[in-house]
This record gives sequence, C-alpha cells and structure tokens, in this order.
Amino acid sequence: MKTLALLGSTGSIGKNVLNVVRAFPDRFRIAGLAAGKNITELAAQVLEFQPECVSAADEQSAAQLAALLPAECRQKISWGEEGNIQVATVPAAQMVITAVVGAAGLMPTLAAIKAGKDIGLANKETLVMAGRIVMQAVREHQVSLLPIDSEHSAIFQALEAGRRDDVAMLILTASGGPFRALAKEKLAQVTPAQALAHPNWSMGRKISIDSATMMNKGLEVIEARWLFDIPADKIRVVVHSESIVHSLVEYIDGSVMAQLGIPDMRIPIAYALSYPERLNLGLSRLSLSACGSLNFEKPDYERFPALGLAFAALKEGGVKPAVLNAANEVAVAAFLEQKISFTDIARVVEAVLAQFAPGNDLDLGEILAADRTARELAQEKCRAN
Repeated sequence: MKTLALLGSTGSIGKNVLNVVRAFPDRFRIAGLAAGKNITELAAQVLEFQPECVSAADEQSAAQLAALLPAECRQKISWGEEGNIQVATVPAAQMVITAVVGAAGLMPTLAAIKAGKDIGLANKETLVMAGRIVMQAVREHQVSLLPIDSEHSAIFQALEAGRRDDVAMLILTASGGPFRALAKEKLAQVTPAQALAHPNWSMGRKISIDSATMMNKGLEVIEARWLFDIPADKIRVVVHSESIVHSLVEYIDGSVMAQLGIPDMRIPIAYALSYPERLNLGLSRLSLSACGSLNFEKPDYERFPALGLAFAALKEGGVKPAVLNAANEVAVAAFLEQKISFTDIARVVEAVLAQFAPGNDLDLGEILAADRTARELAQEKCRAN
C-alpha cells in the first residue's frame, strides 16, 4: 500500500490519478487532496477518499467546501499556498503527485522534497522556474522524482536501455496541436474555442493553449534539461501528429529507443505510482497495423515562435525560464479572456523576456521576484494590445 498526496486533484491529470487509485484500492491510498475552485468536485473526492487534509484555492473556496462536508471533515480544510504545502507535507504520504497548473506548484513541491517525500511530477513549471534548486534538493534529501508527463515518462523509460554517458540526444515528440497545418496568416484570427480543441489529448484549458502555441513543448524542453541532467544542445523536438511515439532517446552508437502507446495519461501516471512495477490497467492495446503510418516533421519555429523562445531562455539560463513561464501564464489568460490575439501570446512573452538579464538560478528569492515582475510587465503589455 502506497499512500499519496495529490495537488491539483480536480484537474485533468488529478482526475486520472484518482482513476488509477480507484482501479487499485489495495495498492494506493489518498492522504491529502488539494484543488482550486472546483469545490463541488473536490467535496465529492473528499467524501470518497477520506483524506487526512484538504486544501482549496482561497478562504472563500474553503468555506464553500466546508458547507458541503460533514462536521468531522471541516477541521481538515486549509487554503492557498499554505494549504497546498500542508497537503504536500502530510506525514502519512509517501509520494506527492504535483498536478497543479503553473507556478503554484513550485513551493509545495520543494516543501514535499524537504519533508522526504517522493515526487510524481506533472507540474513542469516547477523545473522550468527553479530546476537547479529543485534537483539539488532531490539529491540532498535522497528522494525520487518520477515524471508523469507522457513525454518525460517516455524518455525515462527509454533511458533504461543504456548508460547516461552514452546518450547522444533526447527527442521530445510534439503533436503540433490543432494548428499544425494552418496557414501562418490565419493564426492571428484563431479563437480560444478553436485553440482548446486538441486533436489527440483531453487537457486543461491552460495546457491546451500552450499545446496550440507549442509553448508547452518549450516548457517540456526546459523540464527535460533538469530532470535528466542533459544540456540544451542535446535536446530536440520533432512533430509527430499521431501522438503514438511519446518520445525517444538516441544513443551514441546510433540506436534510437522509443516508447509507444495509446494517448492515455493513465499509462505514465500508473508507471510513476508503481515504478519499477507495471500495472495492468485494462486499457485497449496499441495496434501498429491499425495505426498505419507514423509521421514525423521538423517544428516550424517561424509559425510557432514560442518554442524558440523557450530554447533561448534555457540557453541564457538564470531567471529567464521563470520569466518565460510567468509572462506566458499571463498572456494565455489574456487570450482566453479574448483580450489579446493568439499570435500576441508569443509577442508578449518575447517583449517581457527582453527586459531581464539572466541573473542567478540558485537564488530562490531572485527567481520569485523575477516571476512577480514578469507578471506585472506582461499584464501591462496585454493591456496595451
């Protein structure tokens, strides 16, 4: 029996984590749940899984949650960043699954590591913002950090085929999103509804927009750099619209190891929860003959400049990746509210990045200050559009 705390329990990844827990009640137990403002669903989860502590987005959400729960559950409730940290450090939990969206995942994840918890990481922004600090903490506290993103899980699995010293290249696959074949001149007219309609995956709103701009793949490149201790010049992106090959590792002898599977997040989630064991999830199996052709192409950096911005931020280092992430979060929110156009997202991020020197990526205070300033600058630029 492995006891889990789950941050982001009402999101797409969080709900899939709970689906795996439901399927294996003799293997996993939930000790803590944290979510945002989807209080009705969070209340149902609390009643079903009976965690020892619960956190909501803010005090008002916590009050709404308390009103939906029996009296004996109400003393378990907290809120905000402090509440997320309480869930992430709940004593009973052996592993913390960080599935919150955005920068909110950083401090609870660090707290969990320092409390000696293993991490199942589905919050890429944690490593984007403070990868050097987080991975140092992982080594210092001798915990495991296992990837849940399908691409990083694929690389993690492919790396088991050889020695790290023999790796020539990590190759992250990208679906290309819903606008892979859309003419460049039409991208400015894209609506939020169109951008949210991912062809292969069912994801949350923010990550769906990031997939459409290919910023999501850029964030994954930065995450891979820290997660696997691989320099930027040994990470490549290839567009693979079928989302069957989830990522690949090329070795110095020319061998290329790939992990294939149907696009279902329960597969990488279950692997992280049960590693090194694999669980029979009862899912449909991949049929290569039914797939037919598998296609690969180079990403178009001109049509999707966000990917190039992420590579540039990684190479410059310091606080630049945190600035990239902060500006992107603000710009994506503005696009979803129809305050800026689809193509303005990358323009806002690029303009904000230009305002920062690299700085020091070992100074958490400097990283958090850069995050705050980048958000303010991005909001100003979104209002100016």
